[in-house]
Amino acid sequence: MTTLDRPVSNLAVSAPAAAPERATLRQWLAVAAVALGVFVVMTSEVLPVGLLTTIGSELGVSAGTAGLMVTVPGLVAALAAPLAVVFTRRLDRRLVLIGLAVLVAGANIGAATATGFGPLLAARVLVGLSIGSFWAVAGGIAIRLVPERDVPRATAAVYGGIGAATVLGVPAGTLIGDHFGWRAALWALVGLAVAAMAAIALLVPKLPSNTTVSFASLPKLVRRNKSVRTGLAFTFFIVTGHFIAYTFISPILQANGIAASQVSGLLLAFGAAALIATVASGSLIGRHLRPTLAGLGVAMAIGMALLAFAVGDLFSATAVLLLWGAGYGLVSPAVQTWFMKSVEPGEVEIATSLNTVMFNLSIAAGSFAGGFVVDATAPGGVLWIGAALLVPVIVLAAKGIRTRQAATAI
Repeated sequence: MTTLDRPVSNLAVSAPAAAPERATLRQWLAVAAVALGVFVVMTSEVLPVGLLTTIGSELGVSAGTAGLMVTVPGLVAALAAPLAVVFTRRLDRRLVLIGLAVLVAGANIGAATATGFGPLLAARVLVGLSIGSFWAVAGGIAIRLVPERDVPRATAAVYGGIGAATVLGVPAGTLIGDHFGWRAALWALVGLAVAAMAAIALLVPKLPSNTTVSFASLPKLVRRNKSVRTGLAFTFFIVTGHFIAYTFISPILQANGIAASQVSGLLLAFGAAALIATVASGSLIGRHLRPTLAGLGVAMAIGMALLAFAVGDLFSATAVLLLWGAGYGLVSPAVQTWFMKSVEPGEVEIATSLNTVMFNLSIAAGSFAGGFVVDATAPGGVLWIGAALLVPVIVLAAKGIRTRQAATAI
């Protein structure tokens, strides 16, 4: 049995006994509390996507420059992830998550009260610190909250916070920004961060650290584990391809003839598809991980390509964004499951921190490169670049499927 064929929990298979233990209501509520925290930090990271034009206009910067609101937190989060895992390795994970919920609340207060683009970017640095640290700790936490049989579903539920951020956070924040101003949207996030802090404090049990991670263990895991290196490649190509285009989805849609007032509705459609895909991914990623990775790459690439040349009305824009969103909704649970299957139990946080580093570096790289393309050419140019970056994902996943089929045949 290969590394990626073993159960997600990485536990040894024992002799048949009683029926597998099922998660209790209390355990699922703990999963929901962590998912709420993921929702808050992810919404904090990507909310500027829906408010890019509004914030840029008020603060007097171009769309490409305004995209730094996504780039800066991505870079900081990439640095924060390994630092957080190492420096908090002896702390109860529940207490760490509570502290990070407080930090993201403070970061959004700073952004909401910023008087210029410089102070706003400074506040976004704190957003990045909270994002990277929260993801590094929470990404692999499902394995400790529920029994083995429910780990894939719990992982999908935790990462459902990302889909919920896309389906609810960004569209709702955009709607609030349109009616009450972008600062009001950030104040709403402050309230949600406080709610997440309370939920984690009340519902998540004590989780003493079970990791002995050090800075040296991070590159060591990359060097000796080929599956981890492949997972990092998946993350880089998928996330860079997505954010090089999605960061500028508002100006792209408006350049294609979509009214500004319709953008929030289209973002809602995108997010709904992503959330449904995330929630439905539990059994899919547990049994068919490589085909899922190949399929999401195809869906996202086709969605971007169609948006680049086939969208001129609300109906076609909705259909294309539904396809793109469904593909993106599978990304986080599928990639996280890949990493959990690739390492031993004590290495899950190390692998998760590596994935968080790559994920956020890719967000930064995509939004930064996309800003140059958008300012230098037409907004739609980033769609073709994003679609091209998904091709290596499809090839890597499909190659693995063919290899496994050949081995089975032998």
